[in-house]
Amino acid sequence: QVNLVESGGGLVQAGGSLKLACAASGNPWMVGAMGWYRQAPGKQRELVALITKESTVDYVESVKGRFTISRESPRNTIYLQMNALKPEDTAVYHCMAWDPDSDFRNESPDYGSWDLGTQVTVSS
Repeated sequence: QVNLVESGGGLVQAGGSLKLACAASGNPWMVGAMGWYRQAPGKQRELVALITKESTVDYVESVKGRFTISRESPRNTIYLQMNALKPEDTAVYHCMAWDPDSDFRNESPDYGSWDLGTQVTVSS
């Protein structure tokens, strides 16, 4: 079993920065790619950033150049450094992970909870 614990988030003014963290507990060999989703009220959920076990990264176009995802592999802890935040970044951010054998590009995450997450609010 893998559990993900998110931290960080909060309220910041536009142009400011925040850093999110997500620590995976349990069997480390059960964790492959990890990533951050976000969902704003009335909007579809989107995958913001993803990082593989080999530290290959990918971002949604709207955050490229502003957000950086990183990973501490032995502990399966990931971070999302968010700079130059905009009001449209306001959302609940969810940390999710996939089993190493899952097709993370086409399959839903194997670990994480859509009921949890951390709120990021960017004021204008």
